[in-house]
Amino acid sequence: MFNTSKKQPKIMQSDLIELYRKALRQGTSVEEIEKRINHHLKRLRVSEYIEEKEDKIRETVAKRKIPKVIRIGAFILPVLFLVIGLYLVGSAVVPIVSSYFNQEELQVAQLAAPIPQDQVMDVTPLVISKQSGVLGSNSTEVEIVDEELDYTNLTNWFAGGALPQLQSELQNVEITEYILDIPKLEIENAVVKVGGTDLNKSLLHFSGTALPGQPGAPVIFGHSVLRQFYNPSVKNPRRYNSIFSTIMTLKNGDEIFVTADGVRYTYIVNNKTEVKPEDVYILTQKYDAKQLKLVTCTPEGTYLRRGIVTAQLVE
Repeated sequence: MFNTSKKQPKIMQSDLIELYRKALRQGTSVEEIEKRINHHLKRLRVSEYIEEKEDKIRETVAKRKIPKVIRIGAFILPVLFLVIGLYLVGSAVVPIVSSYFNQEELQVAQLAAPIPQDQVMDVTPLVISKQSGVLGSNSTEVEIVDEELDYTNLTNWFAGGALPQLQSELQNVEITEYILDIPKLEIENAVVKVGGTDLNKSLLHFSGTALPGQPGAPVIFGHSVLRQFYNPSVKNPRRYNSIFSTIMTLKNGDEIFVTADGVRYTYIVNNKTEVKPEDVYILTQKYDAKQLKLVTCTPEGTYLRRGIVTAQLVE
């Protein structure tokens, strides 16, 4: 019988029927018909083989006409994009994961005020939230925000979107700004403005906290981003968007310099901790010591917690 294996070229059934009818009308035997068909199929196979060879030759010639650089790039680019994608994902995830493994290095605060709220006023003369009216309100009401907050605006760092109000009798020197230097982090000539909410243009000294050199602690806020975007260079016009990204890598004994009103103060790092965003007790002032507090969002590039570096003034 006629061979119908998959390797045979396809012939329409109607063509076969017509071929058989024509041969029968001419008195040709069935064996002769199948012989002719097989012969025809062989020619088709040879023809298809030649066409396949010609297609491969044309494809090879076309590939050779493509510059070698483009051919290599077509292979390398997908791999390169994959590596870049994995790097970007990893750089975003690693700071978050590593922060949980580095908790032992931090003197992690219990996420509740270390001073009872009824005694906070004895340490800092006045701390009042514009909306709640009390420090660290215990309200359990959840506010749902349907848009991403702008964390270059210091107001958005606090629950309720309002800056706590803190008054101190020690700030009797009129200073509107001063300079911060952290040699280990390559931060130099960083402007710290007293008051304000715009973290795009400078670091911010929280109003009501002690000025440099005074009893208490200047509390300085700075923005942070992912480590790969860290660029504190004076030449970088957007330096303040990333300037505090790496402060949580400071170690005990590292130096921080503050120059205010013509006087250069030296502070030595002695503590690091992390708290929840609503823990505004970090603003409280202990007037029996002269310290400095640097505050940023942690882990890098996120707004999950607040990282605080505390340094002691060297007299």
